[in-house]
Amino acid sequence: MASHIVGYPRMGPKRELKFALESFWDGKSSAEDLKKVAADLRSSIWKQMADAGIKHIPSNTFSYYDQVLDTTAMLGAVPPRYNWNGGEIGFDIYFSMARGNASVPAMEMTKWFDTNYHFIVPELGPDVKFSYASHKAVDEYKEAKALGVDTVPVLIGPVSYLLLSKPAKGVEKTFPLLSLLGKILPIYKEVVSELKAAGASWIQFDEPTLVMDLDSHKLQTFTDAYAELESSLSGLNVLIETYFADVPSEAYKTLTALKGVSAYGFDLVRGANTLDLIKGGFPKGKYLFAGVVDGRNIWANDLAASFGTLDSLEGIVGKDKLVVSTSCSLLHTAVDLVNETKLDKEIKSWLAFAAQKVVEVNALAKALAGHKDEAFFSSNAAAQASRKSSPRVTNEAVQKAAAALKGSDHRRATNVSTRLDAQQKNLNLPILPTTTIGSFPQTIELRRVRREYKAKKISEDEYVMAIKEEISKVVKLQEDLDIDVLVHGEPERNDMVEYFGEQLSGFAFTVNGWVQSYGSRCVKPPIIYGDVSRPKPMTVFWSSTAQSMTARPMKGMLTGPVTILNWSFVRNDQPRYETCYQIALAIKDEVEDLEKAGINVIQIDEAALREGLPLRKSEQAYYLEWAVHSFRITNCGVKDTTQVYLSPSFRRHCLAFCFIMVASIIIF
Repeated sequence: MASHIVGYPRMGPKRELKFALESFWDGKSSAEDLKKVAADLRSSIWKQMADAGIKHIPSNTFSYYDQVLDTTAMLGAVPPRYNWNGGEIGFDIYFSMARGNASVPAMEMTKWFDTNYHFIVPELGPDVKFSYASHKAVDEYKEAKALGVDTVPVLIGPVSYLLLSKPAKGVEKTFPLLSLLGKILPIYKEVVSELKAAGASWIQFDEPTLVMDLDSHKLQTFTDAYAELESSLSGLNVLIETYFADVPSEAYKTLTALKGVSAYGFDLVRGANTLDLIKGGFPKGKYLFAGVVDGRNIWANDLAASFGTLDSLEGIVGKDKLVVSTSCSLLHTAVDLVNETKLDKEIKSWLAFAAQKVVEVNALAKALAGHKDEAFFSSNAAAQASRKSSPRVTNEAVQKAAAALKGSDHRRATNVSTRLDAQQKNLNLPILPTTTIGSFPQTIELRRVRREYKAKKISEDEYVMAIKEEISKVVKLQEDLDIDVLVHGEPERNDMVEYFGEQLSGFAFTVNGWVQSYGSRCVKPPIIYGDVSRPKPMTVFWSSTAQSMTARPMKGMLTGPVTILNWSFVRNDQPRYETCYQIALAIKDEVEDLEKAGINVIQIDEAALREGLPLRKSEQAYYLEWAVHSFRITNCGVKDTTQVYLSPSFRRHCLAFCFIMVASIIIF
């Protein structure tokens, strides 16, 4: 029984690539130094998978910045502003496209489907001169082979690449990007030809757009693309990989009828309904890569449940045609649980990061082949049972409070105009008041103070004094600029989600649980493992302190429940909306305590509201219903005189002085 990994994190267990990249960008190390770190990381990843017994090990999933940008480089689709003169694309052009340079801006960056990862959007048009300009896919295959590891080279599929692109500046917005298919396929053919010559026996095309709502024209493009590639792919086993959601029935029909394709990969975690399509008919003699190990969360796999799913699939596709896989690339999870030496032991037993998921995949494959590791399965079952029965997971009071929310939409009792009149009488603001989004720059000195306080190198009194001094500076600056509604600048906060999670029950935190967001930027999502509640006020002291420094209104600053949910690793033992409602109740408590403390303007940031939006339109209304309901819960109990801002914008600490509110703000 074979095993497969869709992709693997690139940053390294201790963010080695991040530091190497930033050192190179700062001119502190050479290109060769960066390449050495990258080669060492790739080598260790391939060796790790080989040692774990994985048969289908991916290559070309490593990237210095982004896999879509790598494809843009492969196709030579460099926008003219970067003055590329042809030849193999090197770091100068590559990083200019990713980050911009002194004279031209970077290419646009946007979310990779519904994940927290970002990709660089290709800029295309009728005048783009495509050429084979990066041999990275072939080079990395050869590199792995020289190390004794025969890998499966991974390419972003040609149709998904075009569907993820945008018309370049100056090109009509209605330009049909799929019309460029005939121009990029010759380059794909060249890459395939070189991979075959190098000895590759498998190739993986990632076509994740197949899970989207695609019309018949777009689906036909997949048929046309692989029909054109068929002769080039002859002699190779070709895997088309999909992930992040169910494959719609029409897309499933298109996918399983593609010419030259011998294997299909499906996300059976987020796309469980795809199982029904497989059971309803799967092409005879084709391979099924069954993504049963979650690539987007950190929970240990329920091996017994996954084994049951795989066993039923084996009866449909045949023992020799079933491959155990991850649901998607492990890029979206943390790297290695071994590095979490400070994590609570019981909670740690419930988790699996990328390195552990590789082991889970192989354990399932071995079990299906009749070589079940009884001790490993037994340990897993014990951990699953522990998680289900642990008193730290369940809080009956929280569950009762959340259950009581049903039956109300939690709108505020009076209408908007009534509230605005009451708020105006209370706040006496001008017609167009000014404010800031909230956070001021996180200086080196501020970070030092927080770090030393956490390490107990300074006392609590010294810490409070330092933070108060910073707040005082921020308040004075805003008064000098005649800002109407002030903020305290959030100098005490490390991150807009982590800060709150650290003060809520049901959350756990890692030391090295970093996940790539884009380029060298990594985030460390909190882990929501149990019912969420607020043991005590979280922001009232600092907001009250700031209000005492000014006669002007001081905004209370909170992160909303949907953003906290979407920027965390969320428990998978109950629906996401239930966890969101619990967080909403905790934020509601904080809102009402701020009001009692004399804070009459409260901003609730929902920067990640859209990130949880399902990929399929048919599922979006339900998500928006409970997401908006969660926000309403947070502020349904305040007085008419209290003004509540919803800020759906994303704010960065590097935006030092934004004194007119430029993001969209909705006032309640």
